Amino acid sequence: MRQAVMVSPGVIEFRDVPDPRPGAGEIVIRIKRIGICGSDIHVNHGLHPFTSYPVVQGHEFSGTVEAVGQAVTGFQAGDKVTATPQVVCGKCRPCLRGDYHICDSLKVQGFQAPGCAQELFVVPADKAVKLPDEFTFEQGAMVEPTAVAVHAVSRAGEVSGKNVVVLGAGPIGNLVAQVARAGGATVLVTDLSDFRLGVARQCGLLHTSNPKQEELAEAVTRVFGEDGFDVALECVGIEATLSAAVDTIGKGGTIVVVGVFGEKPRVAMALVQDRELTLVGTLMYRYQDYERAVELMSSGEVVTSPMETAHFAFEDYSDAYTFVDEHREESMKVFVDVSP
Repeated sequence: MRQAVMVSPGVIEFRDVPDPRPGAGEIVIRIKRIGICGSDIHVNHGLHPFTSYPVVQGHEFSGTVEAVGQAVTGFQAGDKVTATPQVVCGKCRPCLRGDYHICDSLKVQGFQAPGCAQELFVVPADKAVKLPDEFTFEQGAMVEPTAVAVHAVSRAGEVSGKNVVVLGAGPIGNLVAQVARAGGATVLVTDLSDFRLGVARQCGLLHTSNPKQEELAEAVTRVFGEDGFDVALECVGIEATLSAAVDTIGKGGTIVVVGVFGEKPRVAMALVQDRELTLVGTLMYRYQDYERAVELMSSGEVVTSPMETAHFAFEDYSDAYTFVDEHREESMKVFVDVSP
C-alpha cells in the first residue's frame, strides 16, 4: 500500500509498505478522506512543539472496513467508519477516573503516533465509530472536529436557554457554535473574516459580528439586549479574544478556552475574581463525544457541507498544505482524497 511520510517540515515522501493485517480486536480501514486541521499545518511548518519527524500524519478521517480481526463484533467489511486517534496508557490517574483524553502519557495519531495517511489503517475496534450509510466520506472526516466541539460545549455545563458567544468562526468555532445552538442556546459568533462569518450563516448561525465593524459589547447588546451573555467559548487562541470575553461576559459567567495559545496571554484576573467568572479548559474528546457528534450530524442539527472548501488527490498532499497557506482567509476544511 501507499503511505505518505513527512520526513521533515514540508517534505512528504510516498512509500510502498506491506498491507497491514488486523490482530485480535482490531479492524483494517480503507481510508477515503483525510481532513486537514490547523495542527497539521503547524507540523508542516515545523512549528508543532510535540511532533518529531518522520511522522505519518492524519487524524481526521473516514473510510470503510476492509477486514476484521478475531473477537471483533459490531463491524463487518464495507461499513463506513471513523475512529478516535488517542493512544492512552489506561493506568494514570486521569485514565483510571475516565478522563483518558487527558492521559498523562497521551499520544495522538498523526503527531506523536503514526496517523492514517496511508491506504489501509489498523485501529482497535473499540476506538472505531460506525457511521450512517447516508453519511458522505466528507462528513465522516468531520466527525473528529465536531467531537471537539461537543466536548468543548459540555465543559460549559447546561447551555439550554443561555446566551452564548463564540469567538472565532473557523471550523472549530463554527462547529462549537452549532453544537451550542443544538443544545438550546442563542448564539453569537464573532470573527475578523467576513468569509468565515458568511459560512457560519450558511450553517444557520444567523447572529454574527465582525470586531472590525463593531465592538463585542455592541454586538452583544444588539443580539441579546440588556441580558448580555452567560457563556463564552474562545476558539482563536489569542489574548485579544480572551480579554474581550473576560471584559464583556456577565457576572458569574463561564469562559471555555478552546483555542490553542501559542503565546502566554495576560488576563485581567481581577475581573475573574471580582465577577466570579469561571475559566475552563478543554482538550479533545471522549468516545461518547464522537457518538454525540454523529447523532447531531445525522439529525441535521450540525451541518458541515458549507465548510467543505477543496479536495486534493493523495499524491498531491503537499499541494493541499500550500492551498491552505495561500487561501487561509478563504478556506475552511480541505480534504485529501486517499481513495475514491
